[in-house]
Amino acid sequence: MRVITFNTQGIEQATDRGFFDWMVRQDADVVCLQNLRAKEYQLDDERYHPKGYHAFFFDAFEDGYSGVAIYTRELPKAIMTGLGFELCDFHGRFIQADFDKVSVASMSIPPGLKSPEDQVRKEEYMELFMGHLKKTLRKRRDFIFAGTFHIAHKPVDLSNWYANQSVSGFLPQERKWMEEVLDDMGFVDAFRRANKAERQYSWWPDYNRAWSLNEGARLDYQITTANLRNNVKAARIYRDEQFSQHAPVIIDYNIG
Repeated sequence: MRVITFNTQGIEQATDRGFFDWMVRQDADVVCLQNLRAKEYQLDDERYHPKGYHAFFFDAFEDGYSGVAIYTRELPKAIMTGLGFELCDFHGRFIQADFDKVSVASMSIPPGLKSPEDQVRKEEYMELFMGHLKKTLRKRRDFIFAGTFHIAHKPVDLSNWYANQSVSGFLPQERKWMEEVLDDMGFVDAFRRANKAERQYSWWPDYNRAWSLNEGARLDYQITTANLRNNVKAARIYRDEQFSQHAPVIIDYNIG
């Protein structure tokens, strides 16, 4: 199973830049998109519905804000939207497709860079999402949570990390949260399971200088339940084209 996650920063913009043309060449089984900035009714055009894929959307309540989607080759057994709390559901931040052996979610944690108030909301969201992760551990199935976490886990995941220790995305409490998810709770950072290389970033603060110098952060993840630890085959970040300030994260799993 090949799973791709990508923060579009506007699905119309990413489509104009060739994202779907690229996507159909990747032979992906599941593609998780975030930050659509469009509602489902605005995406009827065939260019948003590549042949061979079923498309499912979860809109944000406000126009032009957030929203997630999941594209699947196999028709899922079920689709779940939302997590039951306003910070998620009002902004369209979670959709999950259930298959026979695994559930795959397209999700995002809100950023906290713009203001102290945004950081407070981000940390509230993290606490609530942690509660959902704990619930999944009691279920008899495996999960892949794919999307933008807006946290760089370790220094290797952020350029110039030393100067950014007081910046949202690399704050001590955010990294501690990631450690609890990945160490205490046993979830797996699938990308790092297969790819140990340095300077593997999925977001850059601008299209030109930072991208060309590869000065960025790894903010986009696929987090799996522990049973999938040995099923991760390969992982890479696609940087040959720029569809947004984020790059697609591609991970192959040994899941039938």
